[in-house]
Order: sequence, then C-alpha cells, then structure tokens
Amino acid sequence: MKVILAEKPSVARDIAAFLGCKVRRDGYLEGNGYQITWAFGHLVALNDPEDYDPALKKWALETLPIIPEKFGLKPSGDKQARHQFSVIKQLFRTADELIAATDAGREGELIFRYILTLTGCTGKPARRLWLSSLTPQAIQEAFALLRPLAAYDNLYAAARCRSEADWIVGINGTRYFTVRHRQSGELWSVGRVQTPVLAMIAGRDNEIKNFRPTPFWELLTKYRDTVFRFAGGRFEEEANARTHLQRVTGPPLKIESVEIQPQKAQPPQLYDLNELQRDMNRRFGLSAAATLQAAQSLYEARLVTYPRTDSRYLTKDIEPTVPGILHKLAALKPTEIGRLDLAKLPFTARITNDKKVTDHHAIIPTGTTPASLPPDQQQVFEAIVVRFIAAFSPACEKQITTVEAQVAGVPFVAKGTRITVPGWTLLYEHESNDEATEDEQQLPDFKPGESGTHEPSVRKGQTTPPSPFTENTLLGAMETAGKFVEDAELREALKERGLGTPATRASIIETLIQRKYILRTKTKLTATQSGHYLLSLIEDASLKSPEMTGDWEERLKRIERGEAGPEEFVRQIADYTRGLIRTSEQAAAATARPSPPSAARVTASSLGACPLCQAPVLEGPKSFSCSGWKAGCKFTIWKTIAGKTITASTARVLLRNGNTSILKGFQSKAGKPFEARLKLADGKVEFDFPK
Repeated sequence: MKVILAEKPSVARDIAAFLGCKVRRDGYLEGNGYQITWAFGHLVALNDPEDYDPALKKWALETLPIIPEKFGLKPSGDKQARHQFSVIKQLFRTADELIAATDAGREGELIFRYILTLTGCTGKPARRLWLSSLTPQAIQEAFALLRPLAAYDNLYAAARCRSEADWIVGINGTRYFTVRHRQSGELWSVGRVQTPVLAMIAGRDNEIKNFRPTPFWELLTKYRDTVFRFAGGRFEEEANARTHLQRVTGPPLKIESVEIQPQKAQPPQLYDLNELQRDMNRRFGLSAAATLQAAQSLYEARLVTYPRTDSRYLTKDIEPTVPGILHKLAALKPTEIGRLDLAKLPFTARITNDKKVTDHHAIIPTGTTPASLPPDQQQVFEAIVVRFIAAFSPACEKQITTVEAQVAGVPFVAKGTRITVPGWTLLYEHESNDEATEDEQQLPDFKPGESGTHEPSVRKGQTTPPSPFTENTLLGAMETAGKFVEDAELREALKERGLGTPATRASIIETLIQRKYILRTKTKLTATQSGHYLLSLIEDASLKSPEMTGDWEERLKRIERGEAGPEEFVRQIADYTRGLIRTSEQAAAATARPSPPSAARVTASSLGACPLCQAPVLEGPKSFSCSGWKAGCKFTIWKTIAGKTITASTARVLLRNGNTSILKGFQSKAGKPFEARLKLADGKVEFDFPK
C-alpha cells in the first residue's frame, strides 16, 4: 500500500479524485492501492525546554541559554490534530511506500519530515510529489516526475535550520528579556526576524517624529496654459526667489527648443507572492495575510498555481501551455485577450528564465474559471488574471516632450507626456493615477522662436517627512533588507537578501500586531509604546539589525542549494545567542533601565553601545545620547551637524562601524555645501573628509 500525505484535507481530496480513491475512512481516503491522508499544517513541533528537563519549566536567568544537544519532537495542536497524527502514524507504519505531497517548499518539506521522524518511519521507501498546481493535468505530470525523497534533503536541512534557529533565539531571547525586566509585568517576545522588522518600523516612526520641515520656494510661470519651472531648481531663500520673479515679470517668454523623445514602458512582470501582496495592499488595502489566505484558497480551488513562490518568471516547459490557458480565460476577458495573438506570444526574458526559477514559477491562472468567489478572492484572482494578460501585451509607447524657454535670460523648462500606443496600460485604464505630476501635462504644439506674455509666480513649499510604513512598503523593505541601510557597501551586499521568506512575511507582521508591538491603522503600520520599549531593552544592535538577519536568510538559501552545511549554521546561531545574553547582562549591570511604558512615555530605542562606557545610546529630542549620563558619561551625537539632519539609521551605523559612508548635505559656516564621513575618535564625532 502506498500512503500519500497532503498538507491539507482539500489537497488530499483533489489527489484522491485524480487517483480514484473513493472509500472514505477515519482521517484518510483509500482506493486503487493508495491511502491518502492529510495534516492540518504543523502537526509536529520542536520540544519545549521543560521536555528536556522539567526544571526548565521555571523561567530563570541562571538556566540560560537553553541549547539542546539534539532537538526533540512532539505532537502539537488540539485534540483533533493529535488524533489525526495518530491516524498518520498508523498508516505510515503499515505502508510499503510513502509519498510526500505537502506543499512544495521549505515549510511543506519540514511538515512531512517532522511527521516522518516522529512516527519512526525514516527508513521507509519515500518519494516526493512536487505540485505547482492542483489541476488534473498538473497532478498527472507531477506523478510522472516523482523523485526520491532524498533529492530534497538540502531543502529539509534549510527548513530544519530555520526552525531550530528560531527556537534558539526566540526561546532564549524571550525568556531573558522577560525575566530580566520582569518589573514591567510584560512578556517580552523577541525573534530572529520579527525583532529587526519591529526595529525598521520604530526607526521610521522616529524619523517622522524628529523630522523638521525645510521651506523652499519655486519660480513658476504659465504660458499657453502650460506650467514652466525655473530650470535652476528650488530656492532655499525667499528673497532670491523674489529677485528672480521681479526679473521675469514684464518681459515675454521665448521658446528656445522643443525636444521629443520616444519612450517605451514594458509590461509589468508576473507576480511572485511578495509582489502580489504589495500590489493588493497598495490598490485595495488588503493585508499581506489576507492576500496570502485568498491566494491559497484560489490554489486549493485549482484556479491559480502555487502561491508561495519567490520567482516572477516561467520556465521553458510552461510556454506551450500558456496559449491554452489564455484561450480558456477568454470567456472572462474576451476583449483583453482578443488583443493578443495567441499563436505568436512574446516569451521575452522578462517572462521566461529557467535560471530564476528555483522551487516554483510565478503565480499564474490555471485556466479554470470560477462561478463566483468571495470579495477578497475575487480581487486577488482578477489581479492575477490581468497581470498574466498584461505580461504578454505590447509595451506602452510614449512621447516625452521637453520644452526649454527663457525670460530675460532666466531659463525655464516644461515637460509633458503623450501616450501614442497604450499597450498594456489599457488593462489598467480604469485605475486612477495617484502619482501623476506636472511633467505629465498635455503640451500644445510649441514652436522654437515663438514668444508671448506669461504669468510668473513664486510658490512656497516645504520638505515632507518620510511616510509611515504600509504593508506594501514594509514588504518591499523586508524583501531587500538592505534597502534602508545607509552604508553603501552593506547596502550593496544585502541587495539580494531579505527578512523572512515570501511564505512567512505576512505571519511576521500579524505576530507583531497580535503581540501589540505594532499597530495597523487602515493601511499604516506604526510601533506602539510597548514596541519602542522592547527595542530599548535590547542592547545587542545585531538582534535589531536587518543586515545580520538578511545574512542568515542568505545562508539558509545556500544550505538549500547544497552550498553550505547545516551544522555550522546552527552552531553559529547558538554562539550568537550565548553572546547576546552575556553582553546584555554586562550592559544591564552597567546602567539602570528606562521605565516601562506603563510608567513613562517611551520614545526611543537603543541604537548601539556607547563608545566610552558601553551603555546603550538612546534617542532624545535633539540628540542620540548615552543612557549613562547620570553616571557622568557625556557621549552625544547631535541630530543636526553642520546643517545636516542625522537620522537614527546613520547614528546606528556610526556606533556599529565607528564611521559612516560618505554623506552629502553638510554646509560650512560660509554656506558652502560639502560631503564627508562621520567617524568616532575618542568618544567624539568628527568629520573624515574624502581624499
């Protein structure tokens, strides 16, 4: 008897229907030599500390760190889940062969392997069913390509390392900070990924809170209902803008040149999960978790392919199926698909690239059309279908017109955009463009040499603070962990690394919300007082750093590719955790802690260690200062240095590295701009000028 384990009952039913397994049993389906059972997600979990030693049930500093020599497993979940595990255990032990049909990815592999281990059946013959879609054709193809389970050992190794690393950091960090700061009466939960994400949100909050708007003035004029801007840019002094205004008031405006440049905007690429979540949040306000849930439901309904993918490309072998999928979808989108030549679809390098597909290709429709769907699922399905059509649609062709003019020798410029071939944008023409600018104005037919009267004016404006994170922008920041790192070398090194995976980022955001460390207000995400306070407790800057966590994620990918061993990764995580507790204890002994949020309003997070006394450096209204000031430490990084605003991110880099990358925007006493690094020298902040 062959036993197949699916991750969910709905997937098991689809496989059973394909194989003709019609006999329903308690916890499984049977027929034609197969028994098909299912998990409810994670039926097996890593042991808790007290499972290794009952004395560890009590949370105490002297028992930390807790690092098992070998991790044990136990059944998890409610009574129904435990009963299902017992069914699986009985089926596994009597099976002749096992087939893993859990979700085809890192977590799905972990679910099957943990169940396999705890049932004691690791010696059984086992193969892997790798499903990217649940249509009958996709299931048939997957059964034709069954591979030995051992072919996925590296995937399992990466999944196990992730699981054990999260246990080590999460269990020890949470116990340490909760016990050490028990006076607050709170459970202080930390995590390998969730804490850096919280730090990113809190850092953005601090940047907004400390932002000081800078006024500026723009010189504009209107000629033939077209807005022209002063070509020299903005004015920092109103008097200078007014002087130019007087100069151009009266004399006529003369057109000097008209330049027309053609431009093509290529169609958007297909969705991976991260891009789908970002797009749905931006357009409809759907949370990342809601989008993932809707996409998973669509997958299980055989309407779209596997959603937990990090690729935006298809493989060559998918190309022959695309025309048929589009043909089936024509019933839903007859006009849109009618514009395509299905016999000559443009499979460009932006669509097909085998090298950029690892576990799963991009999310695309299967061609199955639904009768009706719940609102969230309908929005997600519609977006996937339209993006699929858009990828094969013509480019949008534009004409970018630049008109140069002058008034009494003062240069002005106007820009305009005219769409000549809408191409793929016809699919989105009903959506408003919130990002339209004056450069997209429709220009009249200007001729060089023409001149006439105009209406000059000065418009006052001011710089605006960065926007709070939305799930759209936060997912983007998590995908490229180095995006908001100021140090140029670190930013380049982190370009391809991220916080979490497409499958876990939504749950990380929801966990932070459930623990009341961040607050979701409509689409905005901000840190709560508890979130800020937790960060102020953590002395080790690396635990809050996207750099380190992004590096860990990259190393997990290397394990997955077979380029690195898992034992070294877990050993280094254990060593890091020992160091985290040791340095945190040293810092706690050296300085008093700030009051918890119930007693005082918390507005700062620790940015790093003071170079003079190693106490945490905290953010204040005008500076980043040592928290050991009561003991006499005077270390300070002022928030404004030579006219430039120093952000929390810059201060963090300076404390960690002893210097920053080259920064622009400083101004000398004579008013001249200059650029320089900041460096720490004997506890003081100094300039380091580039040679």
